[in-house]
Amino acid sequence: MKNAYIKFILAAVIFGTNGIIASHIPLSSYEIVLTSTVLGGFFLLILATVRREWGSLRRASRTSLVWLVLSGLFLSGNWLFLYEAYQHIGVSLATLMYYCGPILIMILSYFVFHEPFTVPKVSAMVIVTIGILCINGADVQAHGLSWGLVCGFLSAVCFALLVIAMKKVSGIGGILSPACQLLVASLVVAAVTLSMPTAPVNLDMTNIACMVCLGIVNTGLGYYLYFSGVQRLSAQSVSICGYMEPFTALALSAIILGESLTLLQWIGAACILGGVALSELWHPGKKG
Repeated sequence: MKNAYIKFILAAVIFGTNGIIASHIPLSSYEIVLTSTVLGGFFLLILATVRREWGSLRRASRTSLVWLVLSGLFLSGNWLFLYEAYQHIGVSLATLMYYCGPILIMILSYFVFHEPFTVPKVSAMVIVTIGILCINGADVQAHGLSWGLVCGFLSAVCFALLVIAMKKVSGIGGILSPACQLLVASLVVAAVTLSMPTAPVNLDMTNIACMVCLGIVNTGLGYYLYFSGVQRLSAQSVSICGYMEPFTALALSAIILGESLTLLQWIGAACILGGVALSELWHPGKKG
């Protein structure tokens, strides 16, 4: 279980660097997502082949295969709706809507996995939600109901369904499963991307290096770690620990990009860390 926490939090930290790396790639958001899923999927596919995991796919139940395909579809919907929201309402407000997803996971886990609402988990969810509101909630009042907000919420719904579907997949190799999910997602993203007009772009070695890093490390390796953690942790722990991703993005934007943070954002960051710690360290009634 300790390894599962380490893998999941490491994946969340890796995902938190996506924005910084993607900012150095002069492609549209959909092209970046397509490149990342293809590179990441084939990278994991090669590793799964080296580890001889293909046999597990043949032995897997039909139910697991269905959930595997569904998880790939939810993954593509998650990214497509999120980037559409970025274009319409900006990163801050889109991120705020996206992180309604963990709240939906906590609710769904009660009905799907029968995970009870405990005082530590609910308290932690309230605290980290307050943290997200402190970080980028100032934009909320400036926007009414719009297509961008709808896309942001739909990305949260897809994220919640993605986590549920990932936990339903069993009996398939640890690397092969996320590889197949990424490749399924890449097919959907490719269909959407090819339907949109694109302009020719000149890429230099820095741009290409960032694309390779985003695809292999952030998407391939990161998604493998994420999947490994999700399968071992409770859905509620996944929903709360996932808030390490926006915390990492916020911290790195201040450290690497030199973006100044307001006092309210610092309070929000502290709430996220405190909420995650509260959720995983507070076990009332448990004797050490």
